[in-house]
Amino acid sequence: MMNLNLPPSAVLSGKEWTWIGTSYFIGCFTAGYYWTRWKTGQDIRHLGSGNVGARNVGRVLGYWGFTITFLLDFLKGAVAVAGAQKLVLSPTATVLTIAAVVAGHIWPIQLRGLGGKGIAASLGALLAYDPILVLCQIVVFVPVIAILRSLTLSGMVAFAVGPLVAFLCGLENVEVVAASAVAILILMSHRKNIREEITGFAQPSRLKESTIEMHKGPPDEV
Repeated sequence: MMNLNLPPSAVLSGKEWTWIGTSYFIGCFTAGYYWTRWKTGQDIRHLGSGNVGARNVGRVLGYWGFTITFLLDFLKGAVAVAGAQKLVLSPTATVLTIAAVVAGHIWPIQLRGLGGKGIAASLGALLAYDPILVLCQIVVFVPVIAILRSLTLSGMVAFAVGPLVAFLCGLENVEVVAASAVAILILMSHRKNIREEITGFAQPSRLKESTIEMHKGPPDEV
């Protein structure tokens, strides 16, 4: 049975709680919202899909809008974890730091909880924490996207299965817990997208069945 218990640690110190809270507010800096405001004067939440993440900013501002937003969101995840490491926080506090910065991006307080999906911030945080965790997700993502041909579903599968791959690769329990915490947050933020993607896969089959029934005509009389 998989044992994901964190290593024993003392109760979190005030310094650790302070950095965890700071990490949440770092995550609240939703680059897409402020970049779009600065460039156009408009609220990205009223444009495109309404999401403040890099993908929607790219729809509105093009390639450079996507790139800048993604890099800034990626950077804040890395900065939060780098700060935890610089302050020599406990493993438990570091995992909570990762969760806090991602949660801040997804549910920013200043935008009333209407943030991004957390992909860039998660990748930045995990890469700064342990690059092997990101490698585990890539190992899952590449073959899955070749099969599903869906960026969203493939990414979600990679985040969901990543912790198991990390465990099988022999990473420490605390690292598996970190990957699991991120996976839960990412899947929560993408629940609507996942439903839409699954519906999209099922739709062609239903249309095909309906077409067959139309051509078959009414059932034979007994």
